[in-house]
Amino acid sequence: MLITLSDADPDSPPALACLRAYYDLLLENIPQISPEALNLPLQDAAKYRPPAGAFLIAWAGDTPVGCISFRPLDAATAEAKRLWVAPAARNRGLARRLMAAIESRAQSLGFTELKLDTNSALTPAIALYRATGWVDCPAYTGFPADIWMSKRL
Repeated sequence: MLITLSDADPDSPPALACLRAYYDLLLENIPQISPEALNLPLQDAAKYRPPAGAFLIAWAGDTPVGCISFRPLDAATAEAKRLWVAPAARNRGLARRLMAAIESRAQSLGFTELKLDTNSALTPAIALYRATGWVDCPAYTGFPADIWMSKRL
């Protein structure tokens, strides 16, 4: 399966489809999350648009099979958000590729650090982050996050 990555608007239909699938994954794995808390479109979608942010979609042909985004937190730090890979595209290195792409994009925009928050129920994601150089950092958000990580770029 040939997979390409491209920029997308976070309000576009393919981005919203990816985000809905990501939210479904969260609801499946973290039962304490209220579905009402996962609203689309994103209220802060503008933060994920250039020039300071990005939203990437992975495509298998004309089917979106993954996404990742980032938004600025301050002049030096951005936050990686909403890594998702479709079940049919998993175990092929796509999540690693998406993370590398977003790290590279953030660095190219002058950010020197990325942060992310996650939940301990998302063990495959946590394993990926740790394997690719992310380290624990102090909490900077609240529930549903219970793990916070950062990476110097």
